[in-house]
Parts: sequence; C-alpha cells; structure tokens
Amino acid sequence: MRDQYFCTFARYNAWANNRLYGACAELPSGEYLKPRQSFFGSIHATLNHLLVGDRIWLGRIEQRPVKLALNQILYGDFVALAVARTAEDERLIRIVDGIDSTQLEETIDYVNSRGQRFRTPIRQVLAHLFNHQTHHRGQVHDMLSQTDVPPPELDLIFFLRQ
Repeated sequence: MRDQYFCTFARYNAWANNRLYGACAELPSGEYLKPRQSFFGSIHATLNHLLVGDRIWLGRIEQRPVKLALNQILYGDFVALAVARTAEDERLIRIVDGIDSTQLEETIDYVNSRGQRFRTPIRQVLAHLFNHQTHHRGQVHDMLSQTDVPPPELDLIFFLRQ
C-alpha cells in the first residue's frame, strides 16, 4: 500500500516548484541571474542546487548514485532548467508512488559528497528531500521579493485546499 503522506508531498513539491518557476519566468534575465546575498548567490544557482539535491537523493533511492557537486550548475539557462525541473518532479512522483509503506523503513547505504558512509531509512531520506526543497524554495521566494515580481504563495495548505 502506498504511503499517502509522501505521495501528497511529492505532488505538493511539483505544485510549489511549478508556481515558483512561473514567477521566475517573469523575471528579466538580468534579474534572474543577478548575484544576490544568498547561500548559492543567485536565484538561478539556488534552483540548480535544488535539482542537484533531488538527483543525488533519488539516485540513492534507486541505487543508481550520481556524483554531483552541491553547487553545480546543471543548466545554464532558465528554460532548460525549467524543463529538467518538471521532468525531475515527475520522476519523484513516480518513485514515491512506487514505494509501499513497508519499504519506507528499509535503509539505503550511500556515500555523501564528503566521502562519508551513511545508512538511512527511506522514510527519513524522503522527509529530508521534501524539507530541503521547502528550505531552498524559501530562499528563492525571498530573492524574488527583492524584485518587481511578487513571490507566489507556496504554503502547503494552499495546495491542500485546491
């Protein structure tokens, strides 16, 4: 039986990313790429980091690890990044939909970006993945508030009310 909690979060994640990317699409290129006071230095770099994080964690879940730098720019332009984001969100939904509730307690073994070995239950990996997305979407939301494009409402409750 599928775990509805994580299935809901996978769909919320796609919804929130779609809304955030919709707002970012309204930015002039210079504003989108502009260096800003933030951990990754720009809206574009932060959105790339989110995609990197998802690819790393989903690769671990699928036992097909990928080696990427956390600050790697996978896509240099917004359109290509947006297409990749949509595909990754669809992948995430498929993966989560394919995990039954008993599998959530299974552990995955992996090596992090610093070469350290870990073993973590899939339940905790998914919780981290969704929390990580929310955290960095919040950073992009803040950077958007420094532009003329109003940041979209991203709270989970708005998704649930739809």
